[in-house]
Amino acid sequence: MNIFERKVYRRISGPVYGNEKENWRILTSKEIYASVKKPTIIETIRLNSLRWFGHVQRMEENRIPKRVLYMNLGTTRLRGRPRNRWQDEVRENGRIVGGEEWQEKVRNREEWKKLLRMARNHRILHMRME
Repeated sequence: MNIFERKVYRRISGPVYGNEKENWRILTSKEIYASVKKPTIIETIRLNSLRWFGHVQRMEENRIPKRVLYMNLGTTRLRGRPRNRWQDEVRENGRIVGGEEWQEKVRNREEWKKLLRMARNHRILHMRME
């Protein structure tokens, strides 16, 4: 996803004239992320999944989305390293955004919205480029 996003941004911005070497070049990934003020596609997906998780958490217990979220299918996993589930990703992103007591903050809708807005504005879920 990030590769496609950078490809689109490079296509939009086009080549840049570099003064130090006096020739045309394309923008590097760091330059793209520094110039774009919007959250990346991965950040947007992570924030939307946290927003949906908060919505489901505040639902009544008998609602179908909440029952499906905590449903146990009773099957065994395959051998080897377990694959990450959606809940595992949400749990990790929730810890990054809200600290250790993030699940208590989900219950209060206004506090949760403020926390997610702060995470979006400060780009807390942004993956750093090495």
